[in-house]
This record gives sequence, structure tokens and C-alpha cells, in this order.
Amino acid sequence: MQERKRAKRSWLLWALLGFVLVTAAGCAEDFSLEKIHHDLNVWHIPHGPWHLGTIAGFPVDVNPSTIIFTWVAMLLTLLIALAAVRGADVRRPTKMQALFEIMLESFRGLVYDSMGEKKGRPLYYLFVTFFYFILICNLLGLVPTCVAPTADLNTTLGLAVITFVLMYVWGLRFKGPKLFLHYIYPIPLLPIIEDLAKPVTLAFRLYGNMYGKEVMLLALLGLIRGAAEWCGGFTASVIWLAFGVFVSFIQAFVFAVLSIAYISLASAEDH
Repeated sequence: MQERKRAKRSWLLWALLGFVLVTAAGCAEDFSLEKIHHDLNVWHIPHGPWHLGTIAGFPVDVNPSTIIFTWVAMLLTLLIALAAVRGADVRRPTKMQALFEIMLESFRGLVYDSMGEKKGRPLYYLFVTFFYFILICNLLGLVPTCVAPTADLNTTLGLAVITFVLMYVWGLRFKGPKLFLHYIYPIPLLPIIEDLAKPVTLAFRLYGNMYGKEVMLLALLGLIRGAAEWCGGFTASVIWLAFGVFVSFIQAFVFAVLSIAYISLASAEDH
């Protein structure tokens, strides 16, 4: 009896897999990421860059989608924070207030344990802002017709440069000129390559994950056309949407934690 049930389940799974493969194969004949991008662009944002002129002969171009949705992310970041603190009560905290308190306390522990209270207190809110703002940017890309600002390399490089500059600012503040001794001893030049690689890996890790997430989401929206038209794309990509939320949280947390680690190492007395 149990063997029959197992065989029946196996046949059902194989039938479902075959249906998905046949449907995807049939719908993928004219599949194009550019066409899906165009269909979802209900805001009529220009696909090409905005040309702002030239500096020293080099063109200055900006991505309109990145600029617009970065401002949207900043507005959402501010509004959600205001909603969390509005009517805040120590005795009867709201759910959003409690969520923000957990986030703040968690990062306070991470920062103070890593670099101490004296070094970490001035930077504490910066690391919280890194996590919070990057998370909003990442999640924005999961909303149909919206684009994640962190799926643009310019955004992630800008955030990584902040960490890179603070490495030297905090290192010079607490170590002085001794900060540069490790560039000479014990292995010359290798630490320079290591430090230059830190912002590059920070930027490309976040960019690669968010860009890949958006490409997969667009691919799933485009493969099963019927489901995309009936349910706004959610039927075809509900599993990937859930995974995208998880990836968005993880990548925001990784960026913030690595920023803490890099600045902590640069300002450590024994580094």
C-alpha cells in the first residue's frame, strides 16, 4: 500500500515537472529581458542614461532609474522610521518600535564588541543606516515595476567608498602615522592590494547578488506568460520572491558587518 502511494506521488511530481518544462520551453521562444523591462516600465522612465555634460573630456552620465528609485528608497527609509517612532512608548511598545529596538540593540552589540565603545559610538548609527537603507533598496527591487538601486554598480561603489575612506579616517585618528607601517613591514605592498580589494569586493558582492536577483525575477516573469498576466507575475515567481527577501536581508547585513570589521581592523592598536 505504501509503495503504491510513493509511486503515485512520484508520478505526480514527474508530471508537474514535465508540465513546467514544456510550458517554459513554449514561452521562452520569444523571451527577451529587454522586452520584459519595457513591459514593466509603467513609469515611462527613460532606458538610456541622462547626459549631464563632460568633465575633463569624460562624459558624465547617470542612470535615471537608479536616481529616481534611490530617492524613493530614501523617502521610504524616512517614512518607515517616522512611523516606528511615532507614538513610541517604553511601557507599551508597538510592533514596529520593538523591531527597530531589536535592530539598534543588535548593531550596538556588534559595533561595541568589535571596536569598543569609544571607537564605535560615533559610527554606530552609520552602520545601522547602512543596513537599514541597503535593505530598503534591496527589497524595492522585489516590487513589480520598481528597480533596486543596489542593482547598479555605481550605488554599491559609492557606499563602499564611504567605508574605504572611514578606514583611513578612523585609523589615523586612533593610530596616527603608525597606520601606514603595515604597508612596509613585514610584507611590503601586499597590504595595499588587500586594502584596495576591500571596497571592490564590498561593492561587487552586493551588486552581483542584487543584479542577479533582478535578472532571475524578470526571467521568471517572462517565462510563464499566462501566470504573469493573470497574477501580476507573482504566481510564476513566488518562490524566488521569498528567496529574494532572504537574500536582501543577508546582503544588507553582510555589507554592514564587513564595514564594521574593516574599520575595526584599521583602527586596532595591534594591526
